[in-house]
Amino acid sequence: MSQFLSAIQQFDSISLSQMDSVALLNRFDVKYQLPESKLIEVLQSIIKQYYILEINQSRIHNYNTIYYDTTEDSMYTSHHNGKLNRLKIRKRKYTDSGLAFLEIKRKNNKRKTKKLRMVAENDNELFTSNELDFLKQNTNFDFRLSNSTLPVKNTNSFKRITLVNKDLSERCTIDINVTSFSKNKRVELNSMAIVEVKQSSLMAKTCLTQKLKTIGAQQQGFSKYCIGRAFLEPDLKQNLFKEKLNALKKEFNGNIRLISVTNL
Repeated sequence: MSQFLSAIQQFDSISLSQMDSVALLNRFDVKYQLPESKLIEVLQSIIKQYYILEINQSRIHNYNTIYYDTTEDSMYTSHHNGKLNRLKIRKRKYTDSGLAFLEIKRKNNKRKTKKLRMVAENDNELFTSNELDFLKQNTNFDFRLSNSTLPVKNTNSFKRITLVNKDLSERCTIDINVTSFSKNKRVELNSMAIVEVKQSSLMAKTCLTQKLKTIGAQQQGFSKYCIGRAFLEPDLKQNLFKEKLNALKKEFNGNIRLISVTNL
C-alpha cells in the first residue's frame, strides 16, 4: 500500500469543476482486473500523462452504492445472459464530496454506455416521489414503479482513484477494497484493482491502454453488482458467471473472503 500511496502522490491534480468537460456520460467502457502489485507498475508508467482527481486534499475517495432490481431480478438476469441492451439502477454516494446521485446506467447493442442521473434527494434506500418520477420518465418497465416493485438487492462500498489524461479525452477509474453486502453476508475482494477506461470512441490507443496491454491485462467485463450478488447468493442463477468466478478465485486465491455478518 505504501508504494501505491507514493505513486498517486506523484500525479498532477485536477479538481471536480475542472473535470466537468470530461464527464463522459455517453461513452465506451472497457474493464480490466489487476492484482494491486501490477497496478503500481501501471501508475508509475503514466504519471506524466495523467491528472488525478483531488477532493479536499484527498486522492482516494470512498463510495457507497445501493443497487435496485425488479422482484424477478430482470436486470441481473439480462447481464448474466449477455443481453446487450440492458440497464442498472443505483443510488451512489460520493462520500468525500458529499454528493449522492440516483443513476440509470444503460448499455446499448453497440456496447456504448449512457448514464442518466439526478441529484438524489436522500442517500437511503427508499425513493422519493421525485426520484420515482425520474425513473418513470427514463425507463419503460411494464409495471408501476414503486419502492416495492424496485427493491434493493445489493449494496457495496469501495475506494476509488480517478485519472484523466492531459488532453481531457479519457477518464479512468480504479477501484480497490471492493466489498459487497447482502442482508447477512459480505464478500471482500481484496488485493484486486478494477480498472475501467472510459472513452468517447471505442478503445482509442493511449499510453494507459498500451501499458495495460504490455503487462498482459485482458479486457473483460466486470459488474460489481452482478459479481457481488453471485458470490453472496449461491442459489441465484449464475451458470454463465461460473468461469469468471472460478478465474477470480484462482487469481486472487485467499484474498476473496466471504464473511457472515453475524460474525462481525
